[in-house]
Amino acid sequence: MNDNDLKRVEAHLKRTFGNPHVAVKARPKQKDSAEVELKGEFIGVIYEDEDEPGSFLFEMAILAEDLE
Repeated sequence: MNDNDLKRVEAHLKRTFGNPHVAVKARPKQKDSAEVELKGEFIGVIYEDEDEPGSFLFEMAILAEDLE
């Protein structure tokens, strides 16, 4: 993912979630994905979609301990 992709995805997530604290950050060792943070806390990973050029996948785990 290049810088333009990171900015576009970040802007989309901010609009979608209605939250200006969402940040998309490059991963130093992985060029095909980026980390998503909310107020500095890791919440998920964005991957480039191999089947749809220009599209991305957002993966977020929800742990049992987070639901308590």
